[in-house]
Amino acid sequence: MDLEVNLGGLKMRTPVTTASGTFGYGTEYVGALDYSKLGAVTAKGVRLDAWPGNPMPRHVEVFGGMVNAIGLQGPGVAAFVEHYVPHYVETVGAETGANAVPPMIVNIWGGSVEEYAEVAKRLTAAGAPVAAIEMNVSCPNVKAGGHTFGQDPAVLAKVVAATRAATTLPLIVKLAPNVPDFRPYVAACEDSGADALALINTIPAMVIDIETRRPVLGNRTGGLSGRCVHPAAVKAVFDVHNCSKLPLLAMGGVYEPKDAIELMLAGATAVAVGTATFTDPSTAARVCDGIADYCARQGFAAARDLTGALAL
Repeated sequence: MDLEVNLGGLKMRTPVTTASGTFGYGTEYVGALDYSKLGAVTAKGVRLDAWPGNPMPRHVEVFGGMVNAIGLQGPGVAAFVEHYVPHYVETVGAETGANAVPPMIVNIWGGSVEEYAEVAKRLTAAGAPVAAIEMNVSCPNVKAGGHTFGQDPAVLAKVVAATRAATTLPLIVKLAPNVPDFRPYVAACEDSGADALALINTIPAMVIDIETRRPVLGNRTGGLSGRCVHPAAVKAVFDVHNCSKLPLLAMGGVYEPKDAIELMLAGATAVAVGTATFTDPSTAARVCDGIADYCARQGFAAARDLTGALAL
């Protein structure tokens, strides 16, 4: 079965990757997952300088998923390029063979337009296996009073344009999920040079301990992910696919092959496995095999033919 897809210039040998924040920096699951089934590995969020993240506790399990408030803890881009990227190549290469290391999508974030651009510039200079950049725009713009980049089309256009100018790598913008209408945000990304879009990010959520009457998370609020968000992700992908020609990287509650296939039928070019990896590290490989089996059973010659093949 032909499983290759092209995500905005990123050539993937399968349509399956990992979701940012759930797969560390790419090496943590060596020995627990067949990396040959991955079209790419998505590293957790990287910013310009090291960041400590949020206070503990940082996550709580809920019915159908989890709420996390890790706070994008990370070592900063210099340490990532110097230490984590070579470690990924060495460790995964030893597992799969040097020529079979999946390309790396690096998720980036920042507190200003200039920071996004600088991080993208440094990652571009790093070279392989860094192969694409995923922008997390669900972050506060410090210079604009803390308003989130992804919830203002004008600000979104500015940060995407600046990042586009700083890199020649495929640029994937991860849209904020909590907007009333995706269309102005999609247009802002298209007009500013994005190569692909990713959705959905976690949904803002909160859990309260009724005995103490206090928030469970140290940050009070966090992001909801897991099986419970899957139908919302399917609709978001369907809506964005119908208002954009950009390829889509879809995520949200992918636990089984059918979940990924739903997202592809709704319009996704590729899918990411996130929260499910915590309970079953082999999920991404099973999803890849399930997509191939479905294509064979349904008469699709290639996995890319599933994209938008919803019968209406």
